[in-house]
Amino acid sequence: MAVVESQASRESLARRWDAVRPYLTERQRRVWLGAEAREWGPAGAALVAAAVGVAADTVRRGRAELDDPASASVGRSRRPGGGRKRAEEHQAGVVAALDALIDPVTRGDPQSPLRWTTKSLRTLAAALRAQGYPVSEQVVRRLLRAAGYSLQANAKTAEGRQHADRDAQFGYLNSAVLDHQGTGDPVISVDAKKKELVGAYKNPGREWSPKGHPEPVSIYDFIDPQLGKVTPYGVYDVTANTGWVGVGTDHDTAAFAVATIASWWQAAGQGTYPKATRLLVTADGGGSNGYRTRAWKTELAALAARTGLSITVTHLPPGTSKWNRIEHRLFSHISMNWRARPLTSHEVIVNTITATTTGTGLAVHAELDTASYPTGIKITDRQMDELTSTGVLTRHDFHGEWNYTLRPPDTPNSQRR
Repeated sequence: MAVVESQASRESLARRWDAVRPYLTERQRRVWLGAEAREWGPAGAALVAAAVGVAADTVRRGRAELDDPASASVGRSRRPGGGRKRAEEHQAGVVAALDALIDPVTRGDPQSPLRWTTKSLRTLAAALRAQGYPVSEQVVRRLLRAAGYSLQANAKTAEGRQHADRDAQFGYLNSAVLDHQGTGDPVISVDAKKKELVGAYKNPGREWSPKGHPEPVSIYDFIDPQLGKVTPYGVYDVTANTGWVGVGTDHDTAAFAVATIASWWQAAGQGTYPKATRLLVTADGGGSNGYRTRAWKTELAALAARTGLSITVTHLPPGTSKWNRIEHRLFSHISMNWRARPLTSHEVIVNTITATTTGTGLAVHAELDTASYPTGIKITDRQMDELTSTGVLTRHDFHGEWNYTLRPPDTPNSQRR
């Protein structure tokens, strides 16, 4: 419990620092940090420095000035813009180089806004220095914080045994993303969020409300026979930073998943990418969009025929579904937006999802899907063989079970890449 409280205190300090910093002079900032350090005891300078991303010596100087005001001139303060420029200002490309080191192996909890990297500050700083960017671990820490990363302790995120080609598949997926973005073709990350009960049920989290008047909800979470459950299926446009969510009232099937992708393409995708000829879909390895799900492939083949797009799918390797981009760039923000809010109706769910935004410009659209998606539909061996023999389904040379392309039936051989 003490560790959790300490972490919460550091995060609270960082938020206060970000809020007041623009309004303080250099000396005022130094003294303010020194005052905070005194509250933390002997190790306060190091703890405050790590929380806000400044040098520990700066905090110690501020604390010394508080202890002995005569030790420094009261009016002493550096002019705005004075001092050494930050690394990103005089080393063009250092931010992009750091992101390239981190992004292909970014990991995240789907219900948390935090992202983290398994690489240490020392390792990252050494890698940047090897690329010609002379930066320290402190600079790397500050750049990671600015990018929204936080170095975390071990967490139970693995879902199965690690596949030998896990890292290679992440690299293959990342290369496919860059290839499609380089030609102006869309890249989407898809997945189904966990099913939600519709009704006056308790929703985790806290929200500001009059003291002593919490939102009343049902004691028991028995499913409402009239409202039932919903499955939000999301489509996250990686390049445009936009989300599209179909709120399904029936089963989470491959037909429902592809229907949501089709709705996104018709209403948003083709307008954003009018010259697109290809679509890259990144998805988990299981569920309605799993690589073993035959209906997923046949539904995508039908979508390719209707849209004229060549649809390439790259699956995340086994045991890594929580690292899907849609989890920490869309679903986590939806969960934060409706925290402590009972999902009392379909309208509440759709409107709350649509109202989700972030400081980085995320925009989300949601719509209710009341269509029927029956389960138990079988796809025969003959149907799958026909997709392959006609060239509609092409498995890639590298792990063809995870990486494959579905093309319109009339695609010329010269365009089959």
